[in-house]
Amino acid sequence: MNFRKLIRPRVTNIYQQKKTWKRWLFLVALLIVSFSLWYTNTLVRNIARDERNKITTWANAIQQRVNLVNYTNDFFDQIRVEERKRVELLAETMVRIPRADDEVALGFYLKIIESNKSIPVILADPDGNITGVKNVDFDPDTVPVLTPALREEFSVYPPIQIDYYNGNLNYFYYKDSHLFSELKVVLDDLVKSFFQEVVNNSASVPVIITDSTRTNILAWGKIDSTQVKNPVFVRQTIQVMSAYNEPIEIVIAGSKHYIYYQDSFLLTQLRYFPYIQLAIISLFLLISYLLFSVARRSEQNQVWVGLAKETAHQLGTPLSSMMAWVEYLRTKDVGEDTIEELQKDVDRLNTITERFSKIGSVANLKTDNVVEVVYNSIDYLKKRTSNKVSYQITPARGTVILTQLNYQLFDWVIENLVKNAVDAMAGQGK
Repeated sequence: MNFRKLIRPRVTNIYQQKKTWKRWLFLVALLIVSFSLWYTNTLVRNIARDERNKITTWANAIQQRVNLVNYTNDFFDQIRVEERKRVELLAETMVRIPRADDEVALGFYLKIIESNKSIPVILADPDGNITGVKNVDFDPDTVPVLTPALREEFSVYPPIQIDYYNGNLNYFYYKDSHLFSELKVVLDDLVKSFFQEVVNNSASVPVIITDSTRTNILAWGKIDSTQVKNPVFVRQTIQVMSAYNEPIEIVIAGSKHYIYYQDSFLLTQLRYFPYIQLAIISLFLLISYLLFSVARRSEQNQVWVGLAKETAHQLGTPLSSMMAWVEYLRTKDVGEDTIEELQKDVDRLNTITERFSKIGSVANLKTDNVVEVVYNSIDYLKKRTSNKVSYQITPARGTVILTQLNYQLFDWVIENLVKNAVDAMAGQGK
């Protein structure tokens, strides 16, 4: 058995482990988001189905209520027809009374007249003189003739002409009975309440009721009242409602109407809620990713700053020794050119140390001659690049251009620019 393998520490790649954790976290986040969206969509679909059922129930209730109103209206029409027949019977009886030959027939006719307890009737001659009344609300002794108001009141239906002997004509005027008038008021109230119940529905559905032309609005609900008189708004709203649901066609009192309705505000909100939720979650994930990326880059920058400062610190010790050695060599028989070049290299190392120490810190700017700094940098680089590279600097040396700069960092910029240019020219050029 190889005990070295057992006791050898397991080396783990921290970056690979970090990437694995990221994948697992992303997978878990994706599962959480997917479950949240699935559950929310399921909940929204259930609520939307209940809301749609409310609207369907409301539409069915409208149709049933319309059938009830139409049935009531048909019933009133039958009553109207029956009353017309009774009036015609009364008129025929009035004609036959003068021609009755026996008491039995006369008693029968009088009984028919007496049986009328509800229909108001007026018998008048061609000149408008009242000759008989029944079930009226005025005194015939004080109103002996048909006044214009009275004639208008009893002109709802055309008068029945009664022809007596020798062309003696009379006119039989009548109007709806008191009972029928009261029932008609009930019917009108029923139609109005129907419209009110439609527009003020419990399903919170925007509603518009129009006539047969589909342009004139008779009633509305859950719609801005200030926009109802705007024809453009009405036309657009009706088009939108028609696109959502087929309008309900109803016939009330012989008149055709259309009920336009739209999904409730809650149902409209629920329809777009999953997309809004997905957009919010996506935005949250994007912001989180950006924040983590910024934090990671900031952490990396801190690491690089630390490494740079540590490098500058480590370079400081041998650099001090090298400076001492240069001073020592000056006391020996060593060529001045050699000492000068060594001094330049030591100064360059000192500059590099300063550069590393200033990474991550605010640059300390001082007033300096930028032309002189550029010439000094080029002088150092000339001897360390190919002889096939020539340098041309403008303006001439000795020109003074003062500006705020950090010598070490500005020199670093010049050095990088020159090196990149030399690399781009393949070591040959100007």
